[in-house]
Amino acid sequence: MLAVLLSCGVAGAVTCTTQSQMTEAQRSVLLKAGTTLAAEIQAGNVAAVKADTISLVVAQFDPIANTIQSISPEMQGANFLVQNMYALNASDLKAPADTQFFCSVPGSELLITISLAQLPPGNYAVLLVHSSGGKQPQQMAMILANDSAQSNQWKLAGFYVRPLTLAGHDSVWYWTQARAFAAKKQQWNAYFYYETAAYLALPADFLSSPNLEKLQKEMGSVKPDGLPGSGPMVVSAAGQMFEITDLHTDGSLGHLDLVVNYKVSDASDPVATRSRNIDVMKALLAQHPELREGFSGLWVYANAPNQRPFGIELPMNQIQ
Repeated sequence: MLAVLLSCGVAGAVTCTTQSQMTEAQRSVLLKAGTTLAAEIQAGNVAAVKADTISLVVAQFDPIANTIQSISPEMQGANFLVQNMYALNASDLKAPADTQFFCSVPGSELLITISLAQLPPGNYAVLLVHSSGGKQPQQMAMILANDSAQSNQWKLAGFYVRPLTLAGHDSVWYWTQARAFAAKKQQWNAYFYYETAAYLALPADFLSSPNLEKLQKEMGSVKPDGLPGSGPMVVSAAGQMFEITDLHTDGSLGHLDLVVNYKVSDASDPVATRSRNIDVMKALLAQHPELREGFSGLWVYANAPNQRPFGIELPMNQIQ
């Protein structure tokens, strides 16, 4: 899908016009396009969004359709506000290229960097839209492309959405808590709180800002050794070695949990797999007891080849 990857490439002859630098006519047409799309997304009207999407993306529309269907219930009763708009002129590109736009306002230190991979020549816009008042506050990034046949016809070229809060708290709150954990030398708690703050800071990875870069630098300074990455993290539980392949936070139950995914050869026996999941919980907490302070509970998923993951959640006071 167009502009789906964060890129470090820089292309010349491109410009960014921020919202305050636009004419009233420019702001008006982009605002109309953004609010129309937001209303269609809120209504779960996949067909309408698809009709307002450029042909290149329509050809591979399923990811956007799935996102709309999953996010629409969270937006019922919500109000929308277009927080920022950026007009991107890439009409001088000779061919699709990895392109960076540096968006700043004269006299301001704020610089937003927009990095788009293999961007075709043309005129584009990025709209950042927030929802409030629904079940879950959301932030959306819409990439719009100008239809060359109609100068004021803007269509969807990319769509990204993330929550504004997790377990009732925003990015700034998690950043503050991460610093507090770092001051107490609790690297594991600090790292995952920084990671959550970074996730909530912006709606898409192709966007960057000085604040986000500062946050990521702080996160890197506390990153613990042994996290799953290029290889798994190994813990010992009940005389067995288990390979943890992923750790991340989750707020779906209204509080912050740590999610653990590990590999098994078979997860078809629910009684045995549940017992093994609990063993993994105990082993992880024995190895890193500070996690009891940082999280309300643990989700642990056993992942076996060609089988559905088997997961359970337990609050910390039930993991003994």
